[in-house]
Amino acid sequence: MDFSRTEMRLVPTLAVLALALLAGCASVPPMDIAVSRPAPPPAIRFSVDTFAFPNESRTKNRGKPDLYANYCFVMARGVTQFHRFARFDPAGPRLSAVQYETLVSRVVSHAPWDDPLPPAERVLIPGYASLYDLSRDQERAVKAGLGSPVWTWLHWTNWRVVFPMPAAQQERVARETLAELLAGRPVQFLVTNLPAWELNHTVVVYDYRIGDNGAVEFVVYDPNDPHSPGLIAYDRVERHFVATRLFDTSQGTIRAFRMYYQPLL
Repeated sequence: MDFSRTEMRLVPTLAVLALALLAGCASVPPMDIAVSRPAPPPAIRFSVDTFAFPNESRTKNRGKPDLYANYCFVMARGVTQFHRFARFDPAGPRLSAVQYETLVSRVVSHAPWDDPLPPAERVLIPGYASLYDLSRDQERAVKAGLGSPVWTWLHWTNWRVVFPMPAAQQERVARETLAELLAGRPVQFLVTNLPAWELNHTVVVYDYRIGDNGAVEFVVYDPNDPHSPGLIAYDRVERHFVATRLFDTSQGTIRAFRMYYQPLL
């Protein structure tokens, strides 16, 4: 195969894809303006609004029965869905495991890009104060209610991980993420360091800070690690993302994309 000809054939396709990815809301502020604004409170609370159990690694848990692996997309999306569509009543009566499974299914039946429901219309979860408490005590029921991960593997935007992305597109992701966080909304990231086979994963960005070197440090919930937050930095000079602290991932440059914020994205 003549690789140079293949590259030439890819150029128009990549150009179209890049334009599509660069398109977005015109109201997203420039990076310098966004980072100059005071950071709001975190969009969610770690170990309160997150799951108590992990998405497990197949390679690190060979032979383990009931392995809960390849559910990272389901769990990250679920955090957003509970944030928008559920409310907890710790004073309410405890229910059966089957009833909790049904309630979880109702929460995740809502599209994660839909606007948050008013409190009175949210799915009521009695007997627990938070998603973390519920998933710690009713782990089996919560996992069953979250459903299958199959369709998350087949999500049509997953193709993005195989392409290099222009710096302008990565800056756009960072700017949009800041805008969402300033509005109090968590952001789900698809992250990859392909062609290495180490990281093809998803996390939820819920807070940020400005590092000593001027980088934007996004604080993330990583479904693989329910015990401590992760960190992804955006280098404002090089205009790329860095896996600063992600579970079982080498520190280095990665590509990041937003997920589940529109019906087709």
